[in-house]
Amino acid sequence: MKALVYTGEKELTYIEDAEMPVLRDGEVMVRIDAVGICGSDLHAYLGHDSRRPAPLILGHEGAGIVCGADNAGNRDLDGQAVVINPLVSCGHCSACRTGFENQCGAREIISMAPRQGAFAEYVAIPKRNLVPVPEGMSMTTASLAEPIATGWHAVTKGAKLITRPLVESKALVYGGGAVGLAAALSLHAQGCRQIFLAETNELRRETVKSAGICTVFDPLTNPLVASNAIDLVVDCVGNKHTRMGSSDAVKPGGVIVHVGLQDSIEGLDVRKFTLQEVIFTGSYTYTMQDFHATVEAMHNGALGALDWIQERPLSEGADAFDDLLNGRIAAAKVVLRPEK
Repeated sequence: MKALVYTGEKELTYIEDAEMPVLRDGEVMVRIDAVGICGSDLHAYLGHDSRRPAPLILGHEGAGIVCGADNAGNRDLDGQAVVINPLVSCGHCSACRTGFENQCGAREIISMAPRQGAFAEYVAIPKRNLVPVPEGMSMTTASLAEPIATGWHAVTKGAKLITRPLVESKALVYGGGAVGLAAALSLHAQGCRQIFLAETNELRRETVKSAGICTVFDPLTNPLVASNAIDLVVDCVGNKHTRMGSSDAVKPGGVIVHVGLQDSIEGLDVRKFTLQEVIFTGSYTYTMQDFHATVEAMHNGALGALDWIQERPLSEGADAFDDLLNGRIAAAKVVLRPEK
């Protein structure tokens, strides 16, 4: 099969005869039609993620068509258009049994060793990880479900922790990429009407503005949000500077939901958190319930037009990575399409 393989730091190689995935028990083969580039793929490409050692097929934001039977010969899903939930959990631990698969101690994600990812023609995935694509939804749009579910989960978690309803709250999102924009769209869909989004890239700011659901600003030149003014902060960047901004902006008794994984040190004002009873919580991926809710919200129009995508052939994936890293792309998400 054809695949875009991470072969070393800042090196992606398009291979036309990569090995086909091998099915495990309960898995099926999905022929990938569309797969998004995630920030975590960029971190791996730069050599910053020990969980993704070369050589490895990256990519986990996939949608495609189930092809063939599982390894027990069952063909019940053959031909079904599906979105892939890339987080593979054990299915039987206490976290999995209570609906928190994202906290499973044995969790794996496709595109992290030992599982190959979806920058390829085919990927193997458990049947329980598949969500049918609603009628009328394009595969490119369907591939947005994974990053949107990450934002949806963060907002849902934050909404349970704040002391007033979202409709009465002020929210701040850091980051105008797919997850940040998804968080803003999820806030709006869940009732919040006072949303601010901080993004340093001018092209991405214009893309977010076109959604028409939040006030977009450059935190480097126009620190629009006052200190102690925000009920709910969703940090979809996760570096020293956004943590400092979150610490300053959150009001007494407010909530910071930390999603981004750009780095892991500095920036938090723990003294303020203690004196003003600020809640700080991490948010990792999503539950299957979040995933289904996201696909439904996408289908019923609650998240807007979802037209903030740029498509490229899988064979041009290396160029797309370079353009993303150098800030040359306005779209919040680049989606790669394997050639047919």
